[in-house]
Amino acid sequence: MNRPIETDAAPPPFSNYSQAVEVPANARTVHVSGQVGATAAGVLPTEPERQHEQAWQNVFAILDAAGMNKADIVEVWAIVTDHDQVAVYRSVRDRMLEGHRCASTMLVCGLANPQWMVEIAVRAARSD
Repeated sequence: MNRPIETDAAPPPFSNYSQAVEVPANARTVHVSGQVGATAAGVLPTEPERQHEQAWQNVFAILDAAGMNKADIVEVWAIVTDHDQVAVYRSVRDRMLEGHRCASTMLVCGLANPQWMVEIAVRAARSD
């Protein structure tokens, strides 16, 4: 089982994530490429919260195809396109992960398509 690592010797997390997560040696890992808020049919919602939710749903669909779920997420890399999206991202992430805490990094910068508001990539690990 993946093990969260926390220490008082480094700054605490700025929101709901772990400082680090240790993956056991025998775990299989899946690296999910960055997912944006478009549906499988290519529909891109215009509402920021809906794009964030869809990006997470895309991540979960890929994990499911690998026989994994949100509890197996070890690390998240998130990119939002505007500082105003940070609070939206954190709120949606916390709701979608339902209390699961993994390592997390977030960047605020542009994405390949100017209509995309968020991109989420994850690393997941599971000991079968």
